[in-house]
Amino acid sequence: MKAWAVSTQDGNTVLSLTGRLDAKNASLLLQEGLRIIAKTLTPGLILDLEAVDYMDTAGATFLCLLENEAEKKGIEKFSIARLKPGFSTLVDMAKEVRQADFSAQRPETLSFVESRGKSLLDALAETKEFITYTGEITLALFQSLLRPKKIRWADTFLVAERAGVDALPIVALISFIVGLVMAFQAAIPMRMFGAELYVANLIGIAMVRELGPLMTAIILAGRSASAFAAEIGTMRINEEIDALTVMGLDPVKFLIVPRIIAATFITPLLTLFSNLVGILGGAVVITSMGYPFISYYDQIASFVSWGDLTGGLVKCFVFGILIAAAGCIRGYQTESGPSAVGISTTRAVVTGIVLIAVFDGIFSIVYYSLGI
Repeated sequence: MKAWAVSTQDGNTVLSLTGRLDAKNASLLLQEGLRIIAKTLTPGLILDLEAVDYMDTAGATFLCLLENEAEKKGIEKFSIARLKPGFSTLVDMAKEVRQADFSAQRPETLSFVESRGKSLLDALAETKEFITYTGEITLALFQSLLRPKKIRWADTFLVAERAGVDALPIVALISFIVGLVMAFQAAIPMRMFGAELYVANLIGIAMVRELGPLMTAIILAGRSASAFAAEIGTMRINEEIDALTVMGLDPVKFLIVPRIIAATFITPLLTLFSNLVGILGGAVVITSMGYPFISYYDQIASFVSWGDLTGGLVKCFVFGILIAAAGCIRGYQTESGPSAVGISTTRAVVTGIVLIAVFDGIFSIVYYSLGI
């Protein structure tokens, strides 16, 4: 596209353009065209587009902008000369769109009661959808466990490696620091009674029953649930899930079941690792106070029972199911749009952490009632 060619004809200013009038060239020519119109002193302005060989909707909108600017300037006569017949339809359409009144299409402003009611209905609809997906996943999981040969074990092991083995460094770091900090904080009041060694009892029971499973689950909610939601959400946007359905494959069994199985079995293993590293963090503090490591070990071994360890591991199986299900369901609910995957990922993490907190409270009440 060549720059503006300005000439005079019968007392009117003639602006000529050559080449393609598309979005790129229109943006380059707009400012110069507005300056030329602002300096025009003649009563008429003619756009000569005989040499324009291509025009898109952006170019047609560009011509409408020039016409509006000429009207604001007070130019009495504005015309487009020698426009190819195929482009005139685009120009007419651009004028109709610019002149149309879209005020009726604006959403009505809701009152406080209406907005709260709409939010409640949206929440109920989302809850219903979540429960429906949960039922479908539960049914598919039972059917797959009854026919283990149909489970995609290769993908299951790959997911377990990504969610479990790759999470070992962050689990080790956080567990060690938590054990270290908790031992230091507990040693301060214990020192008043000369009972620093009993910090081992606190570290052992807290890590095995509560902190180990809880920290591991929250880490997996941040790592794995978000990854599951992003993967399945991307597949939803790219219509890959629809393609699986067309090919006769059940997306739930094909995508979700391997992730749930992997997360369910990897969470207890990571929890055992977290317990061990957290206890070692407490051992660093106790040994620094002059107590031998064997005394720290004997204190924990005599206080923490197998029932405590089992109770913590039972939580982990449930946490693993919740984490994988939350990530997969939120990914499955992904809608279209540039930010849809990010929204699904955020919702997966939030849902996972909320479910972990709720079920951890339920486990605490049940264990207390059973005297475990």
